[in-house]
Amino acid sequence: MRLVARTDIGHQRAENQDSYRAGKLPGDIVWAAVCDGMGGAKGGRLASSMAASGLEEAFTAGLPAVTSPADAGEFLRAAIQYVNRAIYQKAQTTPAAHGMGTTVVCAVACPDAAVYAHVGDSRAYLMHSGALFQLTKDHSMVQELVEQGRITEEEAYTHPQKNLITRALGVADCVEADCGQVALAQGDVLLLCTDGLTNYVSAEEIARILAQTPFYRAADALIDMALEAGGLDNVTALLVGVEPEEESDGNNG
Repeated sequence: MRLVARTDIGHQRAENQDSYRAGKLPGDIVWAAVCDGMGGAKGGRLASSMAASGLEEAFTAGLPAVTSPADAGEFLRAAIQYVNRAIYQKAQTTPAAHGMGTTVVCAVACPDAAVYAHVGDSRAYLMHSGALFQLTKDHSMVQELVEQGRITEEEAYTHPQKNLITRALGVADCVEADCGQVALAQGDVLLLCTDGLTNYVSAEEIARILAQTPFYRAADALIDMALEAGGLDNVTALLVGVEPEEESDGNNG
């Protein structure tokens, strides 16, 4: 299993309020998390950092005891709820951070399967056999309009309210995370990313980059394309790759 990531402040923001963490565990298991903060001059950065750090602590301490995909899904939900409560309590007791929140998308993967969870509009994709599949569905106002048939997918891409999300960590004492599971095969790539990527780089362009770019250069290529396309938001891309053992030895990104 391989890991590579990059984050960038973009061309307009005063600070980078995206955060990410990833790690490897015995048994060729990896975990990864990407968060996109919001709220206040410093609140978004604090919220995303708290979420990423809290998930790192939870994954490192608790994942070794997880023995099945079903257990992994419950573990991800519990970990997200844990960091949600911590962020919410911090926001309630810190005036400068009142109203802060963050998205999250995270995954636990081994060479044959991945379990993922998300809250908000940060996304998970799977690149398999040259095709890109979006695994998560945005928790956003625009996504609700699409599902109601009021706008098309094409109209959603440029909708003026596309950044209004309907779920986030830290805005209430409890939060509901959506979870899923997907089979993996050699050569597959999981992409976890913030909307700073997907607002500027289309799914077709993401698929082309992942198909044509060596794994350890792909995060750079994705971020560079988002920046070239405008890059007015923070942007983060984290990739998990499934490779044959003989290709992964000695390559640690």
